[in-house]
Amino acid sequence: MSEHKARLTWKRGEAEFSYKTYSRNHEWRFENGHALTASAAAQFLGDPDQVDPEAAYVASLSSCHMLTFLAICALKGIVVEHYTDDAVGYLEKNRDGKLVITRVELHPVVIFQDPSVVGRKQLQELHHKSHHDCFLANSVKTEITTILD
Repeated sequence: MSEHKARLTWKRGEAEFSYKTYSRNHEWRFENGHALTASAAAQFLGDPDQVDPEAAYVASLSSCHMLTFLAICALKGIVVEHYTDDAVGYLEKNRDGKLVITRVELHPVVIFQDPSVVGRKQLQELHHKSHHDCFLANSVKTEITTILD
């Protein structure tokens, strides 16, 4: 149905090329021309001032869930005023001993134009449908849970 492209560019630069010294910084450039510098996570010798792939993965899953949630609400005529999510991804060893993002917890807080329109049960159903319909959630092995406070 559609293609989504990103170009990654890394250059060694002046640093010695050894495990502890090479730069982990690289550029992500997207089809619309937007670019950002990414790096490894700080615990893997990356630049802590840049986004790392693991955080971007968590943000992408959270973003996809939110966008799906908003679409479902809009189609149902439920007006959303504000949405935040403090998503957390856990890098852990899987059964094979490989480091993977084993699970992501979403912690969405939604403010509706009319709070009386959506009760707790309907809110849970909306998030369940959002998870079920999210393109990225359907594309990964990571366990994704929505935790409503």
